[in-house]
Amino acid sequence: MMRKHWFKAAATLAALLSATALSQAQTLRVTVAEYSSKTGPYFEKAATEFEAANPGVDVQIEVVPWDVLLQKLTTDISGGANADLSIIGTRWLIDFVDQGIAAPLDEYMTDEFKARFFPVFLEPSVLEGKTYGLPIAASARAMYYNKDLFEQAGVETVPDTWEELAEAAKKISALGDDIAGFGMQGKEIETDVYFYYAFWAYGGDLVEEDGTSGLDTEAGYQAAALYKSLIDEGATQPGVTSYNREDVQNLFKQGKVGMMITAPFLSSQIKEEAPDLNYGVAAIPAGPGGERGTYGVTDSIIMFENSENKELAWSFLDMIFTTEWRKEFTSGEGFLPVNKEVAAMPEFAENEDLKEFTALLPEARFAPVIPGWEEIAEITSNAVQTIYLGDAEPKEALDAAAEEINGILGQ
Repeated sequence: MMRKHWFKAAATLAALLSATALSQAQTLRVTVAEYSSKTGPYFEKAATEFEAANPGVDVQIEVVPWDVLLQKLTTDISGGANADLSIIGTRWLIDFVDQGIAAPLDEYMTDEFKARFFPVFLEPSVLEGKTYGLPIAASARAMYYNKDLFEQAGVETVPDTWEELAEAAKKISALGDDIAGFGMQGKEIETDVYFYYAFWAYGGDLVEEDGTSGLDTEAGYQAAALYKSLIDEGATQPGVTSYNREDVQNLFKQGKVGMMITAPFLSSQIKEEAPDLNYGVAAIPAGPGGERGTYGVTDSIIMFENSENKELAWSFLDMIFTTEWRKEFTSGEGFLPVNKEVAAMPEFAENEDLKEFTALLPEARFAPVIPGWEEIAEITSNAVQTIYLGDAEPKEALDAAAEEINGILGQ
């Protein structure tokens, strides 16, 4: 009987100890944007390793598609249900800081930690002298071209200007068989950015020196007219406004597009999905005055001000921003290295495709760090879609968009 009672008491004590351990366990929640099928497994692996190094910690990873991430974060924040950490588009950061949502990270950062990064990628997350995010992903944009289609169409040199691109695109489209000379994006995220490539080449600025929109300028009208002429002359795929970035990239991987503009990650996709594709990477074409611009992008991971586990959250950040973890993420997703030691590794330093992108960084333009930028980008996207569809002339559509944007800019 005593033996029976002893076992019962031991079981009760074990249950109490287990309950106590559970009550003392810390949960760290991390919301991550889905870049590819590799994103979730990477962060789950990081969570497992962090848990092993920190007994009693439970790291919960939530992977969210980019096109719904901002809406989800907005909903979670308004309900007080947000995670401790989250990936965001750096262009959203100013709104998060203005609303007191993002926590400054400077008290956790040592000089050694800051030295891990290239300043050009860390600086977009610094507002009024405080660092509110870390660059989890970085990229620029360049032009991909199909060498076989160039040869078939008799295009001997890679276009260096938009005028040359238009002529080459017409020749390639003339090959028929559902071949498009220039792949154009016309819907969803970065539709506005695809317009900016020509807009910047014609000398445009998204926000003028007087604080007004630059869309209603000659640069805007000329860029819009150029894109519309490419569509009208059959130099693009038909139905441009039904194609998002991934759709156009898929056409390129299928060998059906002569040229398109996108990020470094397409190179990684080609190596895995279309290894026989004969392609090259070059600078985005220049305008009449020799100007050209690429779109520089950083995504940041932030800590929320209302997190009750800030020290734990920082420890997780410190781990995933070490060289080995950065190498795995950057190579897996096909981004540009933000970490100096990673950039020096042969697989990055000797990558011919990446060299083309890094060469464009001095000319990179980033989204303006201003409140309401997402709304401004949507207005621009809607305007260019209207032009592409032929429902409005470039001047009419861009003037109306600029007037609406000026209301947001307070001008």
